[in-house]
Amino acid sequence: MQYSLDQEDCPLPYAPFKSCTVPRPIGWLSTRSRDGIDNLAPYSQWQNISFDPPIVMFSANRDGGGSRKDTAINAIETGWFVWNMATFLLKDAVNISAMESGRDVDEFEKANLKKGDCIEAPVSRVCESPIHFECKVLSSLVFEGNSPQGTADVVFAEVKHIHIDDDYITSDGKIDILKARPLSRLGYYDYSSVTDVFEMKIPDMAGSLQNGLEGKPK
Repeated sequence: MQYSLDQEDCPLPYAPFKSCTVPRPIGWLSTRSRDGIDNLAPYSQWQNISFDPPIVMFSANRDGGGSRKDTAINAIETGWFVWNMATFLLKDAVNISAMESGRDVDEFEKANLKKGDCIEAPVSRVCESPIHFECKVLSSLVFEGNSPQGTADVVFAEVKHIHIDDDYITSDGKIDILKARPLSRLGYYDYSSVTDVFEMKIPDMAGSLQNGLEGKPK
């Protein structure tokens, strides 16, 4: 099967694009409006871009009327957001926070989550989440879509502060991924979580490059 996205209708009952670029990490992002209202929502278009310094990005498609999502508005206007690791144990809260709500609705309260203070970001973080990044916005851009909902606000930020629950650090100083079981987004209404980990080192790679891939400090 093959088809041209510009010239043909999709021959499948469901468009395959988002079900092929998988699994996608979830950006469970908390922000605060200029009026002081906390917001929390998950985004599957979230990724690391670089590591020295650590740069991240998220993309928020607009709503059916073409309006920006609250997360994008708050991050751009205040200059900060927090990434909270979405885990299997928190999947129901993540799903509740995905519901469309008015700008005056606090999703922390809606999902029955506790708020924690940050060190640098003027934003709340999810206490129940094991890992958080305080992110300072660097820039943003807009990709115009073929429909109002297809338009996306892309926000780039630098990670300024990291919080890790000590219970999720192994004896050799690594993140215990199997204990955390981070959520990932698949296609349709499908999700997955990390339940299996294996290691592969690239053969004959210089030590400094191996260290960089593994994340060893300089």
